[in-house]
Amino acid sequence: MPRLCCSAAASSARWSSGPPSAKVRDKDKGRTARVLRVFPSEGRAIVEGVNFHKKHTRPNPQRNIKGGILERETPIHTSNLMVICGECKKPARVGHQVLEDGRKLRTCRRCGGSLDK
Repeated sequence: MPRLCCSAAASSARWSSGPPSAKVRDKDKGRTARVLRVFPSEGRAIVEGVNFHKKHTRPNPQRNIKGGILERETPIHTSNLMVICGECKKPARVGHQVLEDGRKLRTCRRCGGSLDK
């Protein structure tokens, strides 16, 4: 049975929250930011300071919520992101290397450096 190369789970499997930065395409093209949260089942991720949308909220005194227009970061598709390599400081595709003890290590395809700590 052939494998699906572009499934949402496979695309977001290379992302993890935190220090690995992301290179963004679309309207925020060229921006570098941290990945805050990843949704592997949807193939999307929330990136810090990218893809803001306005949400109109009603005031709710019971929950102590003020009404108004809030700006929130919304998920962006992982196909629009690239990992920034910590060694060469450039956008890189992700490769995998299996170590002798059986662990998998994410590597930079450009320079061969490690993307994991």
